[in-house]
Amino acid sequence: MRILDNILTDRGSKYAVAGGPCHSADEAKSFIKELKRNKKFAKATHNTWGLICSDGAIKNDDGESGAGMIILRMLEREEVENEIVVVTRWYGGKHLGGDRFRHVQTAVRAYMDAR
Repeated sequence: MRILDNILTDRGSKYAVAGGPCHSADEAKSFIKELKRNKKFAKATHNTWGLICSDGAIKNDDGESGAGMIILRMLEREEVENEIVVVTRWYGGKHLGGDRFRHVQTAVRAYMDAR
């Protein structure tokens, strides 16, 4: 599991990104469970993720509507399969509007660059 913490901060919200090998929806659930063993990630407002595997394209917005689809699109563009990418957000008290989608993209890009 690779974790890149403090990718960016905007209006109090903080972002991190994590990822690693993953081959099914069940493995994705296990990955998220393992990530949340870290209390910091367990307390996050959103842990959104995307995965392309033999089960197909799977995503979970975890309350951050539309974020999972952004992650999936970026994985498809980069032709990344069997690797889950999780973007974590700690809400800072102010709504970010459409900026939150750009921040998800920035976090995924940082993960891709670190691979």
